Amino acid sequence: MIKIVLVEDQQLVREGISTLLQLRPGYQVVATAEDGRIGLDMIQRHQPDLVLLDIRMPVMGGIEVLAALQQQRHHLPVLVLTTFDDHELVRQCIELGAKGYLRKDVGLDELLAAIDTLHAGGEWLQPALTQRIQRYQQSQRNTLSPAVKLTTAEVRVLRLVAAGHSNQEIARALHRAPGTVRNQVSAILEKLEARDRTQAVLRAIDQGLI
Repeated sequence: MIKIVLVEDQQLVREGISTLLQLRPGYQVVATAEDGRIGLDMIQRHQPDLVLLDIRMPVMGGIEVLAALQQQRHHLPVLVLTTFDDHELVRQCIELGAKGYLRKDVGLDELLAAIDTLHAGGEWLQPALTQRIQRYQQSQRNTLSPAVKLTTAEVRVLRLVAAGHSNQEIARALHRAPGTVRNQVSAILEKLEARDRTQAVLRAIDQGLI
């Protein structure tokens, strides 16, 4: 059973997501909150396995919640709920430790897949929003050459990582051994000084590498 705290200020969205999750076996919404301040209290009180977190909320938003969790050294997986217009805030959330993000208009199957992935220790990147962030960063970026240099093979791997593929899927797509892909991903993380795959993708987008 995956215990979830849902922090979302829109009542209809909050109740809708909660109801849908409760109808599926293996998922339990142990608490909901309409703002980040209450959400932090619910997290402390219920010790969930995962948090679904809205970004824009009154009283305390998602950015502040993530900053507070980071300060408390809380390693709880957080899945950010967002709209297409929140791409810059999503970047900040990932930098503050969020393990993935979803648009609020996704289907239930994708939401469950994202929850399962984060609960298993992975990250969830939604390609459509990743592409939006990429276009935004390209419009803001100056003409200086990126400081980090990736090989052509590493760029190929990183693009597949950005599309949400696992190491096994990347290995099959590129006809390589899983160990080779694993080593390449490790090298990419080291070069980009990223703690995980999600942060690596966002830093690569920032620097125009993908």
